[in-house]
Amino acid sequence: MDDTGQAKERVQDAAQQAKGRIREQVDQRSTQAGQQLSSAADDVRSVADQLRTQGKDTPARYADQAAEKAQQVGQRLQSASGDELLRDVEDFARRNPWAIAAGGLVIGLAASRMLKASSGERYRASMSNGSGVAPDNGPTGGNGATGHSRSLAPETEGSMISTEPRS
Repeated sequence: MDDTGQAKERVQDAAQQAKGRIREQVDQRSTQAGQQLSSAADDVRSVADQLRTQGKDTPARYADQAAEKAQQVGQRLQSASGDELLRDVEDFARRNPWAIAAGGLVIGLAASRMLKASSGERYRASMSNGSGVAPDNGPTGGNGATGHSRSLAPETEGSMISTEPRS
């Protein structure tokens, strides 16, 4: 029985230490993000001033409004503790579960698009470094008549697969 109690206590201590590290990280990262957001708000205000000098009052007003909101969020991120921010996120998630689900969907779609784009780039890179192209064996090598190497992938009109460099 004593060993079980000690094991439970160790697990609880480890969990408390992990929570403490997470809080510290949230504090540090949120302060940094708040400072960056406040700096960006200042930049947007500068853009608004430039727009105003050009006589573009409506876009300048929108830029000022965006800068004000960004400044408010930046100040909140800088002043709030990690516990407060985590509690805010939890409360928002409880009140708006569909928003969290939609956000997860958007992030998933964005990630899949990035993966798809990067896989195309990796494929093109493998084709350009010769791993997907038959070797050119001199003037009569390759396809036997023209001396040009042939791709292992068929090239058809409108095909997404090509060994030709992009222009």
